[in-house]
Amino acid sequence: MNPFVREATVAQNAPIIGGARIGHVHLKVADLDRALGFYCGVLGFELMQRLESGAAFISAGGYHHHLGLNTWESKGGHPPPPGTTGLFHTAILYPTRAALADALHRVIAAGIPLDGASDHGVSEALYLRDPDDNGVELYWDRPQAQWPRKADGSLAMFTRRLDVDDLLAQRVV
Repeated sequence: MNPFVREATVAQNAPIIGGARIGHVHLKVADLDRALGFYCGVLGFELMQRLESGAAFISAGGYHHHLGLNTWESKGGHPPPPGTTGLFHTAILYPTRAALADALHRVIAAGIPLDGASDHGVSEALYLRDPDDNGVELYWDRPQAQWPRKADGSLAMFTRRLDVDDLLAQRVV
């Protein structure tokens, strides 16, 4: 029996410490230049380092890297077929609604179609695909004081259509 699987039970350990967070994501890509064109050229990430071995490290704001891109096991490869496991999407958090509006403008200007655009109550999100067909979520979080809550104080998240025209109007030029 798999030691990580428990039938219909939730782990009884104490919750993870509140300061823990996802540090960075490494994506296998088929073509490094094409991936850099999307993540740096369209979304605006900065190239921090490129390795001759077929990898690049990119960031927002000068951090060592938020995304690693590599062709070590995937050069010239194809996305996994539907019905297989793997990464659903990488979520990129923008600090403000105006910054998310700028990201939407960049995506539209590059002719990249959206898979969806949702208001979740706690956040607003745009969904699209990178050149390797990896799912990408671009989002911003509303302040916690604005999150929808039930009478007992628990979250009342939802999924509604996001008004992308209203979002674009928030873009600061």
